Amino acid sequence: MDMKTIAAAKFKEQCLAILDDVDPEGIIITKRGKPVARLMPLEDDLWSLYGKYADRIKVKGDIMSTGEVWNAES
Repeated sequence: MDMKTIAAAKFKEQCLAILDDVDPEGIIITKRGKPVARLMPLEDDLWSLYGKYADRIKVKGDIMSTGEVWNAES
């Protein structure tokens, strides 16, 4: 089943009504026919978000480093 889509201009016009009726699958918001955002309902249990996109995200390198070498004593 395809996810519902809506043009950004129409979303802007009908934002409050759309927010009241967003289903769990969500809505893709498009601009000039290209997807720019996804509207999803907020889940009551925030822990259910933990790891939700683990299979979609790839970490490259050391995420705890800026990659810059510096000397704090100089």
